[in-house]
Amino acid sequence: MILGISGSGRKNGTTSGVIKYILENTGEEYEYISLAGKQINGCIGCTECAADSFCKVKDDWQEIGYKMLEADAIVFGAPDYYDTLNALAHACLERTYCFRHREKFKLAGKLGVAVAVDGDPEVSRVETYIKRMMDSNQMAIMDKLHVEGYSQCFTCGYGEDCAAGTVVKRHGFLDEIKTEHLPDKFSDQPDKMLKAKMIARNLGSLLKDRSDNNENIKEN
Repeated sequence: MILGISGSGRKNGTTSGVIKYILENTGEEYEYISLAGKQINGCIGCTECAADSFCKVKDDWQEIGYKMLEADAIVFGAPDYYDTLNALAHACLERTYCFRHREKFKLAGKLGVAVAVDGDPEVSRVETYIKRMMDSNQMAIMDKLHVEGYSQCFTCGYGEDCAAGTVVKRHGFLDEIKTEHLPDKFSDQPDKMLKAKMIARNLGSLLKDRSDNNENIKEN
């Protein structure tokens, strides 16, 4: 099973769309989770997870943690906030530290894909942080993807004349934000859609090969 997690606080934003697109094109069984509306706290350093390598903080992360353990692959995506990932996504990944105690890495060997939305790919640390988490859990990072998305300035209601915002930075002061001013939707980024589909197909093929190899081992 492939677990797709959108770390965005927006339920139906670009991040969720990209994650779903990848999952749907793998040809394998998958489950999708959005962190939007969920209560996920950061690690509190209690160390109570050291005994059995599972976090004891009671919130919405618990169910997600169990699904991570069940998954054969994890596709994790997050938007760019201040050149790093948003706090909700960060907290979710931070809590995976519980999986790596006493020389046991519960996510080891699972395939991983990192997805970053918006921000400058040259300076953004979204992909870097997601990959760092996967590396520290000894996951097998298969690929990464950067996609352009909407900054809040385009939808907040004040972006057309806010000198501190992205809209004015890109287009100057406007009387009205029109369609031509909006960033490209994921569906209007053919190069990114192609890369996402290639990632999906490769991920599905790798998991199928693993499954076939395991079946051959059992038969022999």
